Amino acid sequence: MIDSSNRSILSSGLNCLQRNTPCLPASPDDSSFAVDSGGTRPIIGSDKSYYEPDDTNLGEASYYVSNSTRWGISNTGKFMEAANFSFIVYTSRQFTNTLDSVLFQTARTSSSSLRYYGIGLKNGFYNVELQFAEIFFPDNTTWTSLGTRIFDIFIQGELREKDFDIKKQTNGKSYTVVLRQYVVRVTENFMEIHLFWAGKGTCCIPRQGSYGPLISALSVSPYGGNNKVDPGPIKNSAGKSKIALVAGVVVCTIVLGLLSTGTFLWRQKRKKMEAEMGGS
Repeated sequence: MIDSSNRSILSSGLNCLQRNTPCLPASPDDSSFAVDSGGTRPIIGSDKSYYEPDDTNLGEASYYVSNSTRWGISNTGKFMEAANFSFIVYTSRQFTNTLDSVLFQTARTSSSSLRYYGIGLKNGFYNVELQFAEIFFPDNTTWTSLGTRIFDIFIQGELREKDFDIKKQTNGKSYTVVLRQYVVRVTENFMEIHLFWAGKGTCCIPRQGSYGPLISALSVSPYGGNNKVDPGPIKNSAGKSKIALVAGVVVCTIVLGLLSTGTFLWRQKRKKMEAEMGGS
C-alpha cells in the first residue's frame, strides 16, 4: 500500500490501484466489467458482456488503468532468456468449446506475476469468470507438445487454484477453452485477481520463455443483484458444492452404519435360530 505522503508524486493512475484512495468515487456505482486480454478492439461476447480491449504495452514492471478507471492491470517479471519477448501473444487459430473464438486469439502472459484489478465496485458479491486457452503447446506427437504451463490463481488474496494447468483441464488439447468461475466478495470497492508463476512446469518448450500465467479474457458481474447477503456454499473448480460434498460423506456414513447394524442383527438372529434348531 502506498501512503498519502508519496501519493502526490505517483504517475497518473497508479493511485487507483490502491485500496481506499481518492481515485474511488464517494459512492461507487460500478458493478461489472469485462476484459479481452491482448485484444485491440471492443467485443460483445455471446454472454452479452462488453469486453474492453487490453492491448497496452506492459513492460517487465509496469501497470495500466483503463480510461474508464473501472479496471487496471499490472505485470512483474522478465523473461531473461527470451529476447524481445512480448507479453501479448496472438494466433489465427479457431478455438473449440466456445462461441467467442475471437476472444481467445489474443492472450496476455507474464514471466512471474500478473494482476487484474476491479476499481470502484459496489460492495457485495460477484461472479468472476476467468477464460483460458493454451496456444503455445500444440496437441500433436512432436516434442513441442510436451511443454507444461503451471501457475496459481489468487482472488482477493485467497488461493483459488494451485498448480493450475490449462492443457491438463482439456485432456491434453490445445486451442480448447477452459472457464473458471468463482463467487467473490468485495468489501472495500476493490477486487484483485492475481495469476502467479511459482517456478513449476517447463520453461523452454517450444521456445525460450514459454512459461508463466496466461489468460485470454475475464468478466466480473453482480451475484444475485449484487446483494450483501452471503450466497452460502460456493462451488469449487470442479463445480461441486463443498457443503454438498460434506453432506454426501455424512449420508454415506449413516447408510454404511445402518447396513452394518442390520448385518449384525441379522447374524445374531441367525445364530439364535441355529442354536434353537440344534437344541430341539
